[in-house]
Amino acid sequence: MDTVTLTEITPDVWQLPFPVGHVYLVALPEDGYAAVDTGIPGSAPAILDALARLGAKPAALRQIVITHSHIDHMGSAADLADATGARVLAGAQDAPVIRGTVPEPPPVYTPAERVLHEGVMAGFADAGLPPLRPVEVDVELYEGDTLDDWAEPVRVLHVPGHTPGGIALYLPESGLLFPGDIIGSGEGRAVLGPFNVDREVAIASFRRLATLDGLEIVCVPHGEPIRTGARDVLAAATPEKDWL
Repeated sequence: MDTVTLTEITPDVWQLPFPVGHVYLVALPEDGYAAVDTGIPGSAPAILDALARLGAKPAALRQIVITHSHIDHMGSAADLADATGARVLAGAQDAPVIRGTVPEPPPVYTPAERVLHEGVMAGFADAGLPPLRPVEVDVELYEGDTLDDWAEPVRVLHVPGHTPGGIALYLPESGLLFPGDIIGSGEGRAVLGPFNVDREVAIASFRRLATLDGLEIVCVPHGEPIRTGARDVLAAATPEKDWL
């Protein structure tokens, strides 16, 4: 097992920067933790090792929040849930895909996205990725829900377009956002995440997130976290022109 770097974003949030699909660990009250996304299949040992380096046993992981149903986000959820007993939370419209009861809706690729996707899939094949295991979703999340068992209230936002049921988590007191794949980063700017089922809807979700009051930090799943002045960075973004 390769050890993954633990990068502190705030005193309560750490990034595990995997090659594809970062995972974030969040400290909860009473020595608990939540994981936001789970990486590709096979990532669970590295996530459990990171928890151990934070001084936590597997049972300390209480929640696994899956922002959407793609393999690099839900990929290790079943293994993590088995190892920890954590509850799995996900957007209601993506829950059937995560449970394995309906197929993943296919993205509509731009030409640039198709080349990128083929490269990612070739990398997965070369790495001998374990098969994706579905997992039960214990709590289906909807627009307007709150996660009140975190250290501060968390707003659940439905951000469709990348997948039908994608969600973002916003912590207004900290100004911190987990956007799922609606927002990525690269070359010092925010970009629209590729591989969307509906590009125009995804752009609208991006623009919505860019207007959040007090937004300061964006914990992107791909690229470097935006650690200061996130609202200005997102306001300067041009998602309509990305991946064309």
